[in-house]
Amino acid sequence: MKLNVNLPNHPYEIIIERGSLDTVGTWVASLWKPQKIMLISDNHVNQLYGKKVLSLLSEAGFDVSVFEFPEGEASKVLATAEAAWNFAAENGMTRSDGIIALGGGVTGDLAGFIASTYMRGIHFLQIPTSLTAQVDSSIGGKTGINSSVAKNMIGTFTQPDGVLIDPDVLSTLGVREFKEGLGEVIKCGLIGDKKLWELLEKAQDISDLRQNHAEEIIFASCDVKRKVVVDDELDNGVRLFLNFGHTIGHAVESVAGYGKVMHGEAVAIGMVQISKIAEEKGLMPKGITEQIRQMVVKYGLPIEYEPWDEQKLFEALTHDKKARGTLIKTVIVPEIGRAAINSVSFEEMRDYLRK
Repeated sequence: MKLNVNLPNHPYEIIIERGSLDTVGTWVASLWKPQKIMLISDNHVNQLYGKKVLSLLSEAGFDVSVFEFPEGEASKVLATAEAAWNFAAENGMTRSDGIIALGGGVTGDLAGFIASTYMRGIHFLQIPTSLTAQVDSSIGGKTGINSSVAKNMIGTFTQPDGVLIDPDVLSTLGVREFKEGLGEVIKCGLIGDKKLWELLEKAQDISDLRQNHAEEIIFASCDVKRKVVVDDELDNGVRLFLNFGHTIGHAVESVAGYGKVMHGEAVAIGMVQISKIAEEKGLMPKGITEQIRQMVVKYGLPIEYEPWDEQKLFEALTHDKKARGTLIKTVIVPEIGRAAINSVSFEEMRDYLRK
């Protein structure tokens, strides 16, 4: 299956196909001329798939070097980026060469940021290996690293030349990591695809979804994201819909400490929390919070985080990238399958943090 991200200045394809990792050499050769490639991967994914990808790329005529970093959100910082820039320079990378991200969301965000800033920008490709990265972070061109103040505070908009998604690699993904990805899948159903939501309702459990519907949920989620990215590449309008649950979710991640609450878990908490208050305020229909809560629980995701410190969460919210002046643009769901923007003052956001 293929999806076309038809951006006027940088169109590219998303390939979703079981076993497609075996074709990585021919895929890259169809997009790039022979050149140096910096393969960026964390130590866990590199151990699983690095040698295979390195071999296939080398057989296709590419000169490949591997930059490995410690897995986890704690590595998505300026120090890792600087090490990667130096690694690229030491290996003679020029503006005619490219970077490939092989890994989850941390790897994709980091590799894209390095590619977009090294020598003022070189091209890159995404090979996402986690469900979260496959359905969300590998698509759309957002790159970034964390600061000590907020997640993804430093970054760029830079589109990849292509995205290769092999659902088979999810066989090595841990149970918690798969559940985390479902946070983003549930979000996609809520904001833009009622049929995806209905599929999630009909599936028996996580095992059924993982074994029998992986390609369906990946394709549907990617299609939701593809549509909003094409309509709003730079995140000024409808692309904000993708942030449903993220405003509070990012604050939870920040306060808890990156990595202690995973991204998709934080999004699940954020979706339930913001829906609860929005429903109380009459901005979302009666009963929708309970529907969301039940779906989140069904797929093993958390609906709350302890200790819930309203003041610390509020302070984290004030650094959110969606803030505009004294307002912050939050996302609500007037009905399942449709999203809307609700601008809220900083002070009113305190209501949304009330347990």
